Amino acid sequence: MIVIQHQPSRVEVNVYGEFTLADYKEFEDLVNYKLKFEGPVDLYFDLREMADFTLDVAWEDIVFSRAHANDFNRIAVLTHSQWVAWSAWLSQIFVRAAMRVFDEESAARSWLDETNGDAGSV
Repeated sequence: MIVIQHQPSRVEVNVYGEFTLADYKEFEDLVNYKLKFEGPVDLYFDLREMADFTLDVAWEDIVFSRAHANDFNRIAVLTHSQWVAWSAWLSQIFVRAAMRVFDEESAARSWLDETNGDAGSV
């Protein structure tokens, strides 16, 4: 299950339990809408409560990332899992956005709220 919130130029996703393809499609639809009307956006993923994800989600993430390689400014991933952190690093191959993995919500939000300076990476 996911909960999606959005504001100007940002999409925030919290994942609870298993991350399914239907959840991912919901995320894609909102991001595509925002990209169409706002241009590049920041993404915030809180994956601390994610129990697992399906294989089709992993594949869809690769396809979506490749199709939107230039459509994101910053991507913050909040997780305590080394596996998820490694996966985030791997997905950076497909996008040109600055991406960082955090274990504290306040640090992730602060980084996304920065408006100048070097964005950094994983």
